[in-house]
Amino acid sequence: MAKACAQSHGQAEQLVIHQDDIKEEEETLDESGDPLEESGRTVDSSDEEVEDSVAEDMARFEESFIGINKKYRLINRIGEGTFSTVYKAEDLQYDDFQNRWDIDERENTKWSSPSHRRRQSKSRPRYVAIKKIYVTSSPIRIFNELELLHDLKNSESVCPLITAFRHLDQVVAILPYFQHRDFREYFRDMTVSDIRLYFRSLFTALRSVHAKRILHRDIKPTNFLYNPQQARGVLVDFGLAEREGTDWHQCACTLSTEERRYRISHSVYAATLNSGNQHSSYPKTDTRSSRRANRAGTRGFRAPEVLLKCTQQNTSIDMWSAGVILFTLLSRRFPFFHSADDIDALLEITSIFGRKKMREISLLHGQVFETNIPSYSDGGHSLEKIILWCTGRSQKDEKTGKKIELQDEEKEAVQFLYRLMECDPAKRITAEEALRHSFIAKAFEESEGDEDMVDLI
Repeated sequence: MAKACAQSHGQAEQLVIHQDDIKEEEETLDESGDPLEESGRTVDSSDEEVEDSVAEDMARFEESFIGINKKYRLINRIGEGTFSTVYKAEDLQYDDFQNRWDIDERENTKWSSPSHRRRQSKSRPRYVAIKKIYVTSSPIRIFNELELLHDLKNSESVCPLITAFRHLDQVVAILPYFQHRDFREYFRDMTVSDIRLYFRSLFTALRSVHAKRILHRDIKPTNFLYNPQQARGVLVDFGLAEREGTDWHQCACTLSTEERRYRISHSVYAATLNSGNQHSSYPKTDTRSSRRANRAGTRGFRAPEVLLKCTQQNTSIDMWSAGVILFTLLSRRFPFFHSADDIDALLEITSIFGRKKMREISLLHGQVFETNIPSYSDGGHSLEKIILWCTGRSQKDEKTGKKIELQDEEKEAVQFLYRLMECDPAKRITAEEALRHSFIAKAFEESEGDEDMVDLI
């Protein structure tokens, strides 16, 4: 059995992987699973009876990965995605290693006596999540995910890598197991205060990730394991993540305003308009090569610059995805965007922000946007209006006859949402700025009040 070890139960300090079988190859899989489908395939209870098909799957895994059952006792399958399957398992060798990754143990240590800790340590089983990465995944992608997890091992609210193993062509990553609830079970019941706590935890994780210039690329509810009771979440699944600057080529969005205007004025697009044709068209002999850009992620959560094939994407794409989650919570609709492809996704965004905005953003990235759909207005609609419509408050109040408005807390949330869903990535709020924003800052004030009450008790 070959082994790739990253912080092996707190002992190893470097990521070491045998790369004898690794060859560079072009990435073809960039579409993560549909959020609704993935959520439906996620289980968070080990008390449930294991289905026969799951039991057979775990048995096949133990047979194919020799020696895994000596280290871990598989309990249930808790997740199934596009690139991997995740199992809940008991760590049979927990006491043989240092376990700095165990957040729950550290929390329990704070509030229990030494004698209680000793009794609990002997009686309580320790759970981990075993991520079986499919052999169809690129070796480079697997190595990249493990390396990034190793680099993020001490990052707050980010799932650390405990260790990793390889047997033949099969790779598994061992991660902490976190108690959480399915997003669909609680998102409609969250108050504005609950939403603040959710995003305080999410942006804490993104601040850690972005500080190391890493793009997660697949921010969505199923990749943020949140426990509403503890108001704590953990960011997981770095299978599509990459370092900022990977395979960059100059995009028009990084040029100065003067340079960009000059290029637009001397483009084929401008020549077409100057000829009297009000609608752009393809030139008869277009010798330009097609634009290639990373478009990894999940449908409905991709930022406009990803859809427009920006070739210099940065960490701001994760902030747009976080904004889509906030839009989902405020509108009580999941998933909010449900497009079939990138064109539909652009049109969904157009229906909100309007044709004028989409033309401007497209030109920002050196692209041309045109649509003849008459229902799309130039100015679009306000986020407040959409949220009122989605929550059934678009009619007038029967008693007063006045239009129903959002509550003050909701208005503050919407103003914050505008900063997240800013179509221009250069103007979009960062994770660091988000944690200082007045909307999120109130979560810290509220939690401090709760801590004062605990101290008083």
